[in-house]
Amino acid sequence: MSSPHLNRSLVLEAPMRLSDGAGGFTRDWQPLGVLWAQVKPGSGKEAAAFAATVSRVPLKIIVRAAPYGTPSRPVAGQRFREGDRLYHINAVAEKDAHARYLICFAEEEVAS
Repeated sequence: MSSPHLNRSLVLEAPMRLSDGAGGFTRDWQPLGVLWAQVKPGSGKEAAAFAATVSRVPLKIIVRAAPYGTPSRPVAGQRFREGDRLYHINAVAEKDAHARYLICFAEEEVAS
């Protein structure tokens, strides 16, 4: 098995709840660090959302593995940022039997 080509710098972000001052909460994103990754696109689909059409592109994002519980290990519900592009993480699994890499099953949503 060949090693993945980790050629893209992605910022891993975690959601955090902030008080809105009126008894409710808003969601913001906190950067956890930068990970080098290989991004592999899947086949996309188009769906209606509110008053617009959005395209959803499934992705496989491969990163170096990190121990469970460390901030540098992606988990479902987090996202990657690459400039203005956002990749929402749906699931994470080990890529190989030696657990050297992780596959993040993610989706990029683009308004069209």
